[in-house]
Formats: sequence, structure tokens, C-alpha cells
Amino acid sequence: MNRLPTVIVPIHNALEALDACLAALDRTLPAGSEVLLADDASSDPRINPMARSWCYRSPLKARYVRRELNMGFPANCNAAFAETGDDDVVLLNSDTIPTAGWLQQLARCAASDERIATITPWSNNAEICSFPRFCEPNPAPGHPDAIAEAAAALPPQYPELPTAVGFCMFVRRAALRQLGGFDAATFGLGYGEENDFCLRAAAMGWRNVLCDAAYVVHQGGASFGPLDIAPNGDNLARLLARWPDYNERVARFIMADPLRPLRARLQEKMEELARSGPQRDLFG
Repeated sequence: MNRLPTVIVPIHNALEALDACLAALDRTLPAGSEVLLADDASSDPRINPMARSWCYRSPLKARYVRRELNMGFPANCNAAFAETGDDDVVLLNSDTIPTAGWLQQLARCAASDERIATITPWSNNAEICSFPRFCEPNPAPGHPDAIAEAAAALPPQYPELPTAVGFCMFVRRAALRQLGGFDAATFGLGYGEENDFCLRAAAMGWRNVLCDAAYVVHQGGASFGPLDIAPNGDNLARLLARWPDYNERVARFIMADPLRPLRARLQEKMEELARSGPQRDLFG
């Protein structure tokens, strides 16, 4: 396999969630994997020393960059894109817990088709990519690596999505070069920028897909909660002004639910693996 993507972790406060995410990166990534911590001027003074200490201790090739002023999520990501050279990247929210093999699975998915611009894995809390219940914030599972093991044991399908889900989002560098990153001028502090990017990508012939061989836990809302930024507010209006059929596209996808058979086979594989090994409640 070619070089793994660089993992970008955008940071704004949320110390406890970040600590858990970084520990999971140490546990799940091969030594020497590249990680950029992009701190958007966190107000919590504990973030800087904790992040720097982790970079020093980690077996990963990790860097920490702190913005002088809060830029907002889209602009922080755009700066991080520029700071990662020519690499493909994965934007990984700080309130996630990656599982074994997750980055390798995303890289395999990307290698399957050079027209893939974005990739999203399964998660407990990922809207259209949620498992086991579709479009619901499922509780974090007790044994997430068991779900990842089951997902990786199945032949991947890499089905089309109307949009990536930003909690964990592979982005191909060639797509970034063509499309120009996120629209920070329009989407400000954040929400909607990844949807806009994916719609622009699709309009240019790129694909947005699910990596049904990977699973990442998502807590949800840890970074934006303290800022009291409500999703689906002004930024949704801006998104719809540019893409008037966005809601219809997503609604049609939800009504058709093309991922239903993939969720069913993943559930069946989990039950099969549970029967063949120690009995455990995979969602407890």
C-alpha cells in the first residue's frame, strides 16, 4: 500500500475528549504515522502543554500547531491542509475514538478508485453513516474494536454517499487542489463546510463514499458545544442558497436507505464472531 494519509486533528478545547482521542491514535496507528494537531486558539490553558507532551512521547510522527487567533473550523482546516504538503489527509474530530486498522482501511478504500474525493467510516454517531441504527446518535459501544473486526472481515462495497460526515473524513489531495478546500468565508466558525465541499466535488465528477470496512467512535459536539454553535442554523441557509436541492438529495438517500443491507450484514458478522469467541455484549 502507498503512504498512509496524514491525520489532522482540529482542536478547540475539549481536553478530556482530546486526551482519549490521542491515546487511541497511539493504540491504532503504525509507528511513524503522520499526525498534525491543529489548535484553533483553545482558551483552555491545559491544551497546549498536554498536546505538546503527547507529540514528544508518541511513537507517531506528530506535530502541534497553535493558531494565534481563533479562525473557525473551516479556516483552521484549510491552514492544516496547507501544512501537510502533498499528502492525502483525514480530518479527525477530537471527540472520536479510532479503532484498530481504521486508517489502513480508509487508505485501501481511497486506492480502489482515484476519483474518490472523500471517505467516511461507520460510526455510532454519524448521521447517514450511523450503525446500528441509521440516522440516530447510537451510544458508544462497549467493544468498538469488535465492530471494526467484523467490518474488516467483510468484502468492502464502498457505496456512494450524498455527502461525507465530517467527524472523520478522508480528503484526497488532488480534490483539494482542484476544489480549493473549505469555503471559510461563507461558513465562518463551522457547520456545512464539508457538505459544500462534497457537493462541489460531486459536481466536478468526484465521488463521496462510505468505507464500510472501517469504524470510528464519535462522541459528538465536544468542540462546538462550549461555543453554543447550533447546527442547521444560518449555515444551513447558506448551504441551501448555494445548493437548493441539498435537502432533497439527503432525504431521497434516507428514504431509499441503500446502506440497510450493509448494516444488516455487519450485524450478522458481529453475531457470527461473537458465537465463535468469548460471549460479549458488543453494544454494552
